Amino acid sequence: MNSTLTVRVADVAIETDEIRSFELVPEAGGELPVFEAGAHIDVYTGDAGVRQYSLCNAPWERSRYVIGVKREQQGRGGSAWMHAQGVGARLTIGAPRNHFALDDTARRHVLLGAGIGVTPLIAMAETLWRRDADFTLCYFARSSAQRAFAPRLAQAPWRSRVRYHLDDTAPAIDLVAELAAAGAPATHAYMCGPQGFMDAVRRAAPAWPEANLHCEYFAPAAPARVHADQPFEVALARRGGETFHIGADETIAQVLLDAGIDITTSCEQGVCGTCVTGYLTGEPDHRDFCLSKKEREDKVALCCARSKTARLVLDL
Repeated sequence: MNSTLTVRVADVAIETDEIRSFELVPEAGGELPVFEAGAHIDVYTGDAGVRQYSLCNAPWERSRYVIGVKREQQGRGGSAWMHAQGVGARLTIGAPRNHFALDDTARRHVLLGAGIGVTPLIAMAETLWRRDADFTLCYFARSSAQRAFAPRLAQAPWRSRVRYHLDDTAPAIDLVAELAAAGAPATHAYMCGPQGFMDAVRRAAPAWPEANLHCEYFAPAAPARVHADQPFEVALARRGGETFHIGADETIAQVLLDAGIDITTSCEQGVCGTCVTGYLTGEPDHRDFCLSKKEREDKVALCCARSKTARLVLDL
């Protein structure tokens, strides 16, 4: 079971016609758990379930969290529930988790955000400015009216590091040129936005080392089903090799939870990383959007991964 805490909505700001920001403060006063730039929190959105929202305030602020929420007309109800919350509302949230952290070895950072995807990048910019690091924030939006957090960005001490790409205004940011100019080995890029934007960034940076390109997805795209869904077995190494059958229409997480195994889940879509677990032998069929190529060498997301081999041994 995930640890939770209760917060109160201290302020709601209308950022655009689709996006609102929420300032959350501890209901009982005191300090909130520490977080690092790139982190997100779980928000328990009533009957809509648990949703993940990135934190965009400065990480050294312990008295509040700030999140941005875009209302998705075709969503599953979480964003609509959030937009119905006003000042004074009590929310249940989880402690911050981070699968989109800044790389401390980088000498230069290029932050690439589209729409609401700018949210975690603002916290990154705050951190990098405080470190006196070399960075640029490239913000892509449909128009000036669709820029979330515009007043904050305009007043930030690092506002000269922000570049805008607005679909209705010239000049535009040339992604290929931007990333080519930044493509030194010590430069790392961080991207967050809709699937189409993420794909465009990858096309613009085909030669970038995978380890230098960091991604945060809103929601999973339809995974490529290279391997047909076949039954397989999962063994738990720390439980004496106890073995479970995973049916073609079941997930590892579902089967283990039904058996009373203590694992934590949240998004159940391979985005948030809550259920990521080590594996020891076997070859997973990774279908997540949170693990890097390096991490996939010994980790697996239990909510969505399957197995290319008949048996997968987990470090559980």
